[in-house]
Formats: sequence, structure tokens, C-alpha cells
Amino acid sequence: MESSNSVVATQVITQEPDQQSEITACITQQSVLQITLTGPSLVLSIIAIIIGIQILQPSLTCTLLALAPLPWIIHNDYQNFISLGPGGTPATFLGYLKITYLRLFALSDPYSPATFIEDIYPTTGYYQRVQSWLPHRSGPRPKIAGIAPQRQLDQPGCKKTYEMLRASLENLAVQSPESFRIGTSCFEKKGLALFARDPINATCRGEVCHVHHSDRSLHLNLHPDDAKVVLERGWGERHPLARGGWMKAYVPREFVMVYAPRNRMELDAVCRIIEAAGFWVSGKQFEVGVTPESVGLSYESMTKALER
Repeated sequence: MESSNSVVATQVITQEPDQQSEITACITQQSVLQITLTGPSLVLSIIAIIIGIQILQPSLTCTLLALAPLPWIIHNDYQNFISLGPGGTPATFLGYLKITYLRLFALSDPYSPATFIEDIYPTTGYYQRVQSWLPHRSGPRPKIAGIAPQRQLDQPGCKKTYEMLRASLENLAVQSPESFRIGTSCFEKKGLALFARDPINATCRGEVCHVHHSDRSLHLNLHPDDAKVVLERGWGERHPLARGGWMKAYVPREFVMVYAPRNRMELDAVCRIIEAAGFWVSGKQFEVGVTPESVGLSYESMTKALER
């Protein structure tokens, strides 16, 4: 019997590279300080400098030269914002200006748990209550960029794992219609989300979590005890605006990004995190069973259903 179990384990491990081969292209971001001048642009820049030195005051010329890169820096930064794809903020220049302003208040350390001085309910987290545990995520953390949208730039999960995650959320809502439903994310304004019908903690319309089709990561709300476990074991990080106070108008203080699961083992761990999120929002304990993607609705059919 022991040899049979070891064979099965070996088969699972050898299948992982096949799953990882089905990945999406990573979201690209460029350095905002990278400025490329073509031949004509370089010649015009030199001519402008010479004319400025001859006509304008030296101090004014120096000021203009110092400010000259600013339009390119703004352009590069705006392109980075657009490349993150659709999210909770309109992909317009006004939306970019809003995010640029909110950056001034972003968390400096998204890996440290939030501190709470007020009473919260439930008083203890899901993992402590059910005496469950969460393994450490292997490897370094992926690179994360943006605020709204916030996206994972590398280490994308495989397509099959992502579809199994979606199917699991869909079937949970089917199996427990009195407790949960699926719909369009209230935070993202698009994409698949799981909602608690009778939330005990305020989120956007009782949203438990939502998944991102572009990078296959998630956003969800967690009890502070559970968020501490998730952060310490490398599965995610706090949202840049999850600092409480007046910023609750954008996201709750308990708002956390969870990285895209890269294989079946990580998918199991992410499902345990979703269970903790559901406990915080609904106050109920439930199990998110990993469901084959063929059982759930396809992404296309679900998108059409959410649009109606």
C-alpha cells in the first residue's frame, strides 16, 4: 500500500509542468523613467535647447530642461495604468489622476497585518476556530502593481487551475443558495464574485471574494487573525488602500489580495483561504470543494449571465 501511494504522489508532481505550460502572458510594466528619443526627436530637442539658451534667461532655461522629462514620465505611468486592464477605476486619464492621488495614502508595508483596537465579531479567526492550518507558499512573492486595478505581474496560475477555482465558486452558490450567490464583483465592477446573502461584516454588498480573469489572482476580505496567517505564510498581501478610516470608502481594512494558484496544491490552499473569507463575511463555516472546470459554467457563458 505504501508503494502505491508513492507512485500516485510521483504522478501528481510530474503533471505540474504540463499545467504550468498553459499560462497567460504576464502583464507588462515599463519604467516610468525610461525615455526613448528617436533621431528626429533628438535633433529637435537639441535645437530647442540651443534656442532656449540664446533667447531665454539661463534660470528659466534650466527650469524648462529640468521639467522636460515630466510629460514622458506621466505618459509612461499612464500607459502602465492602462496596461493593468479593466478594474474598479475607469481606464481614462481622469481615472489615472484619481489613482495618482490615492497613491499618496497607499500602505508602505502591505505584508504587515492591520491593527485593530475596537471589538470585532467573530472574536477569533477561522483557522483558530476550526483548528485548521495553512501551508507556506513556496518560492518568492510575485510582483504586484497598481491600486485599482491591482494586478499580479508574474508567476501566473495555469488556465485549468483557474477554471477549477471558478467552477468551485459557482457550485458553492448552487449547493448553498440560501447562504451564497455569485454575481458581478461590487469592488471591480466586473468579473465573477461570491457574495454572502446575509453578511455579518460590512463589505461591498456582502462580497466575499472575486477572481481576476487577466492574472487569475483574487481579492477577498479576511478576519484580522486569518489575514495575519495568510500574510505571514506568503499567500497574499494587503490592498494598498486597506488602512481604514476614510479610505473605507474604497475598500475595507480587511481587504487582501491572494496570489494566483499555480497548481492543484496551491488551489487547495486558496480554497481554504476563501473559506476563511466566507466565515468573516457570513459568520458561517462551509467547505469550498475543488470542482473540475467542466462541472461549472464556462467563462463565456458566465460573462453573458453576469451581463444580463
